Amino acid sequence: MVDAKGRNMKCLTFFLMLPETVKGKSSKSSKKGNASGSPKLPPVCYEIITLRSKKKKKMAADIFPTKKPASTTTVQHYQQQNINNNNTIQNCNWQGLYSTIRERNSVMFNNELMADVHFMVGQPGKTQRLPGHRYVLAVGSSVFHAMFYGELAENSDEIHIPDVEPAAFLAMLKYIYCDEIDLSADTVLATLYAAKKYIVPHLARACVNFLETSLSAKNACVLLSQSCLFEEPELTQRCWEVIDAQAELALRSEGFCDIDAQTLESILQRETLNTKEIVVFEAALSWAEAECQRQELTSSTDNRRKVLGKAMFLIRIPTMALDDFANGAAQSGVLTLNETNDIFLWYTAAKKPELEFVSKPRKGLAPQRCHRFQSCAYRSNQWRYRGRCDSIQFAVDKRVFIAGFGLYGSSCGSAEYSAKIELKRQGVLLGQNLSKYFSDGSSNTFPVWFEYPVQIEPDTFYTASVILDGNELSYFGQEGMTEVQCGKVTFQFQCSSDSTNGTGVQGGQIPELIFYA
Repeated sequence: MVDAKGRNMKCLTFFLMLPETVKGKSSKSSKKGNASGSPKLPPVCYEIITLRSKKKKKMAADIFPTKKPASTTTVQHYQQQNINNNNTIQNCNWQGLYSTIRERNSVMFNNELMADVHFMVGQPGKTQRLPGHRYVLAVGSSVFHAMFYGELAENSDEIHIPDVEPAAFLAMLKYIYCDEIDLSADTVLATLYAAKKYIVPHLARACVNFLETSLSAKNACVLLSQSCLFEEPELTQRCWEVIDAQAELALRSEGFCDIDAQTLESILQRETLNTKEIVVFEAALSWAEAECQRQELTSSTDNRRKVLGKAMFLIRIPTMALDDFANGAAQSGVLTLNETNDIFLWYTAAKKPELEFVSKPRKGLAPQRCHRFQSCAYRSNQWRYRGRCDSIQFAVDKRVFIAGFGLYGSSCGSAEYSAKIELKRQGVLLGQNLSKYFSDGSSNTFPVWFEYPVQIEPDTFYTASVILDGNELSYFGQEGMTEVQCGKVTFQFQCSSDSTNGTGVQGGQIPELIFYA
């Protein structure tokens, strides 16, 4: 048992920390107790001793469970004020509005209240002054910890950061203060740069995930350049998959002209580009024209050849179709007269001249086929086509690119078919093509291609459809499978409500999906 003197000393320590109004009340209570000779402890001390007897520590939300937490609208209001840097806290007891430390920290986001450091973010002329709190920043980033509390700590109250965009810096601060990730297509690359610079790994990972899910042929080349800069090998591999499979779309995108020279050379060297060489040549000229503008040079043929440099010889001009060379590269002006003559001789002469250009064709990508039927058949009254739709739904467990369908042909000898093929996701048209194919009367499948391969994301059902016009009687599949393993990719099939001609999982048309993986 603790003696009275010991208890009084503990209570005195707490007593000295109390506000003056409470001290006054407690002092009066002590005097009354001494006058009557009562050995009772001061009321305040009694409460402290009572609290010390509790074994389990509780958080504020546990101690005050009946207190109504701050509404989502209130939190969003403060956050919007903070984003606008227009944060004037009206309530003197604003801390009482929030039951968790996370919510109270969120109020401090981009807030001048108690700010002990300021950042001048952005390039000169576009800078934005942003407030910060050293302790919160140091807890969220090892770089900020070293900056404020390390051996070479920054003593200045204003820190200039010209290499980070203000919007990206705010996105990083929002993550550090609010534990919220707020990314957009316009700022995600700049935010990734900021997260890498200040070593905020979870935010950096979220940026990479965002980029992977939004990756397409339009931005693949730019993201390839950035992924190499940020040393993100998984993102780099994803970019290459898209560039290889959808090479024509990627090379003709606006983003291709924005890549650096090193990334250009990497793409031109790529063995698995799935496109014609004339497309590669035209893309290189478009890049050269943009590079001339960046270097403030006139876009003449000489300057375009100059900025391309050694990358010019990575274009496999001798592998072009002769028509493509004669009507395209030979008349572009970027080749010298000797180069043009030598390449023409390469096409026509028995004794071919030596060339600086690579003369071996690219391998491209080998298409794979997912066959969903175990057998096929034909009958005198099936399978008929009268403008009706054959359709099936499918899903994959890995990203692939659907290049076309394999279709059955006539069961009554040779015949020509007109095929309109479509690929949809949740009713949205992703790809279509109208073409013809010739069937030889066998039970083989015949490929029909989309204009460009269509990117298919995992774990989502897509609808493959075809409307055929031709010989009414054809082969049809039977003993269909709901799941098919093709290499490292698993396909799942289910019936489609768009199918009006009898095609389903068990039988019908569209026996094959042709894809790149």
